[in-house]
Amino acid sequence: MENKLYLCPTPIGNMEDMTLRALRVLRECTAVYCEDTRNTGALMGKLEISKPLISCHEHNERARAEEIGERVLNGEAIAFVSDAGMPGISDPGERLIAHCIEHDIPFEVLPGASASLTALITSGLPSREACFVGFLPRSGKERREAVARLARHKGSLIIYESPLRVADTTAELAQAWGDRQAVLLRELTKLYQEAVRSTLTGLAQTYADKPPKGEVVLVIAGAEEQSCEASLEETLARLLNEGVSAKDAAKQASALLDVSRNEAYKMALELQGK
Repeated sequence: MENKLYLCPTPIGNMEDMTLRALRVLRECTAVYCEDTRNTGALMGKLEISKPLISCHEHNERARAEEIGERVLNGEAIAFVSDAGMPGISDPGERLIAHCIEHDIPFEVLPGASASLTALITSGLPSREACFVGFLPRSGKERREAVARLARHKGSLIIYESPLRVADTTAELAQAWGDRQAVLLRELTKLYQEAVRSTLTGLAQTYADKPPKGEVVLVIAGAEEQSCEASLEETLARLLNEGVSAKDAAKQASALLDVSRNEAYKMALELQGK
């Protein structure tokens, strides 16, 4: 094999989705760096492949990138895998690639299983201009700003979410964006794969008392022209009632509704004074 870093996708559920090319790389490489040695060890055992496994996760990826780079430049072929799916998609891998580009270290990304693309196509929602969001920020100002920013995107939105937070997240997005079409994809490629086609409010109601089981991807319809014409006053009032400052409420409403920040701030101050 050529001395390179090979980023290898692994199955997101069904073992038959392991490509022949990825199998060859794992068999012929010098060593395998991986997000979790236990998970990759189990995978390698099923594939009947034995290689040295070295951890490379979000906490040590920067240091491992230097180590991997040195090994590649010294003539080794090194593989990297994350726990499932495509490395670098809500998984370690971005820093490895950035390091390789910065230091002219040869690398190659192998195509393969991806939960985000599988979910988008299965959802049946428009794929043109689709936006991969990954996990939303957990809470606070960062989350509110992300929700406001994404509200105006015209393409379908692909969001990863914990099954325990599905009901709260879909209810929150319905309040912020209106009741859009939404599809919950569960346990993709596995035996009990399921696509629940509904709306944001419908999903919130469905899973309010009993969260879905297994790994979840949400695909949500993009904004329509009229969805950005919501009342500025209603939007500001909601944000202010949630404890957001007038300045931050104006910033978020401006992004959400495409109005001037000065106009939004003036109205926010008026609402605060009532």
